[in-house]
Amino acid sequence: MKNNLKALALAAAVLCAMPQAHAANANEEATKRHFAALVAPGKEPKLAELTMFFTMMPKGGDLHHHYSGAIYAEQYLEWVDKEGFCVNKTSYTIEKTKPAAGCLSGQDVMNDNTVLANLLQRWSDKDFYNHSGIQSPPDRQFFDTFAYFNPVASTNAVDGVQRLKQRAIQENLSYIETIYEIAPIAQDADFDKKALAGGVGDADFAALSAKLDQDQPYQGWIGAYLKNVETVSAGIDDANFTLRYQPFALRFLAPSQVFAQIASSFKLATSNPKIVGVNIVGQESVNVSMRDYALHMQMFKFLKAKYPSVKLALHAGELSLGMVPPEGLTFHIKDAIEVAGASRIGHGMDIAHESNPLTIMKEMHDKKIAVEVNLSSNDFILGIKDQAHPVTLYRKYGVPYVLSTDDAGVSRNNLSGEYVLYAARYQPDYAEVKKLSYDSIRYSFLADADKQRLLKALDGKFAKFEAEIAGSDAKPKR
Repeated sequence: MKNNLKALALAAAVLCAMPQAHAANANEEATKRHFAALVAPGKEPKLAELTMFFTMMPKGGDLHHHYSGAIYAEQYLEWVDKEGFCVNKTSYTIEKTKPAAGCLSGQDVMNDNTVLANLLQRWSDKDFYNHSGIQSPPDRQFFDTFAYFNPVASTNAVDGVQRLKQRAIQENLSYIETIYEIAPIAQDADFDKKALAGGVGDADFAALSAKLDQDQPYQGWIGAYLKNVETVSAGIDDANFTLRYQPFALRFLAPSQVFAQIASSFKLATSNPKIVGVNIVGQESVNVSMRDYALHMQMFKFLKAKYPSVKLALHAGELSLGMVPPEGLTFHIKDAIEVAGASRIGHGMDIAHESNPLTIMKEMHDKKIAVEVNLSSNDFILGIKDQAHPVTLYRKYGVPYVLSTDDAGVSRNNLSGEYVLYAARYQPDYAEVKKLSYDSIRYSFLADADKQRLLKALDGKFAKFEAEIAGSDAKPKR
């Protein structure tokens, strides 16, 4: 009798669920049709409607996100005033003195339209292509912005992450994995001399590691970094949003400094579950970055063996033909994967020039090593877009990838805008862009429990979104 009652209850539950499942499927089909009309082949993409569509659409995560580059210049100007600094009216640099003649408060800059416009042309990419000012090349323009706002970039971090959270929720973004602050650093002149002579190996890495373990200021900086993360992350995670952190090394510094930063990054990633990965950043095409690239990958290999659970999301292959000699394009992605042990690749732009690209992409496919695709910055810094962009190769050969912003404050964009670019250029179907949203959680470095929590929440958000789209599409149009 009990078994019969259970069977009847189960049958009733299934019958009740059937209409809901049918409605959900109908809403998804309607959303597919609606989206297909926005990117119909042979027709001009409907950019305004795509912008609205992707602003509304749930976006899982932004996995290639630089904290300091994500803050808009207007917010940095607020912090200039909070810190009691000023902006030099001629050079547009920040001076750590009170406003005086020729040095304006942040509010004064905001109130002067001409000064603000001139500042934004230096602190971001705004107006680069549509005004007549004398400018440096795009790659220098992009990377030079950081020197302008760096004096306040590490101040007011609680305000900074709260602002990023608010903007993320506004555009229906659930998760950010931010490349947060420069990792603790130290220098060893003997190591540098030997490294520059081409003579360092695992024994030298081990010896430098032992020295760093005894370096009290260095260890104190590691402790301060951990305290910083705890302070800024308080109250950030909730049902709508989650934030995790990656410390980073700067690849254009002296070899011992880079090693110290990578080593401290690994320690940080094993000390706090909110620090989920390690990265290396900085312009890849400059001399030191190119000269020491193979050495840096050996450093990662050494430390990865020591800390095998730490995940790496390495900037690799952010290069284009003509930026460096051709041989410089042939191995960066491969070494990041096969030597350093990267789980994700940031940019991955030179794949077509790498030795044995098909083999590398098969390995990325088989090992599920995702590429973080940054369409706006790739276009601006490298001049690569449309069918020249290697996302076309990653699509063709089944390499996983996600869309991300890189430096939204510098590029003056957001993740919704990256989805608009992707849809307008490559005319995917709705299933593909929906998968990109889910993949940005699947390929994140979140703990499994957090991953499952966000994926489940994404299910509910997409059900609501598709119901809204289906409802709006069913209404008569004038």
